Amino acid sequence: MIAVAGGKGGSGKTTTTLGLARALSRRGAPAVAADADWDLPNLARLASETVESNRTGSGSTDERAAMTVVDAVRDRDTASTGRSAPAVLAAPDDPGTVDPGPTFEALRSALPDDAPTLLDCPAGASPDAAAPLHAADRSLIVTPLRRSALRDAAKTAAMARRLDCPPLGVVAVRASSVPDPVADLLGCPVVGRVPSRPPAPLSDPAVRSAYDDLARRLAREYGTERWRVA
Repeated sequence: MIAVAGGKGGSGKTTTTLGLARALSRRGAPAVAADADWDLPNLARLASETVESNRTGSGSTDERAAMTVVDAVRDRDTASTGRSAPAVLAAPDDPGTVDPGPTFEALRSALPDDAPTLLDCPAGASPDAAAPLHAADRSLIVTPLRRSALRDAAKTAAMARRLDCPPLGVVAVRASSVPDPVADLLGCPVVGRVPSRPPAPLSDPAVRSAYDDLARRLAREYGTERWRVA
């Protein structure tokens, strides 16, 4: 599992989680995107609002009807993965009754070993972010290039390392270029750059292309012997 982490809210984690999961699906991978930000869950809503033009039926369900992380843990068939679109797992309906640590650990066992699984983490280096980072194998640090955002992203990267979830790299969002010092500051390479395309970035061809490039790089450098991916 890869934890998609970053600094404060609005850094682009949820968009990157879904955009990358869809890009991996376009490469034939049985990808899974799971909402790990249970206090501010919006992954399922974003998926519902940004259904790709070549998807029908399953992508247009209401957010309340989306399968949850708990559903996937309890019933493996619920989170069956396919190669046309990622499985999107929403936050639990009543997160206060669920312990996130054991749930994310159980999610690892509930999903196929060769399915790329992305966890959309809570913002920053808060205690809430510890559970998905602890459960994941590696992390992606997502950040805009504002000075304050980069400082927060550096704290998150340091927390990920302490939890044995070292970053695979940095994804710079809403960026036209990435200065060389960014990789030095965060201690990992820049593996993706996503241009700014408001208000619906995932519908923009340039953004889709950026996530396709990111999926290609991760598949080549990390997923070759782990994922079922073209």
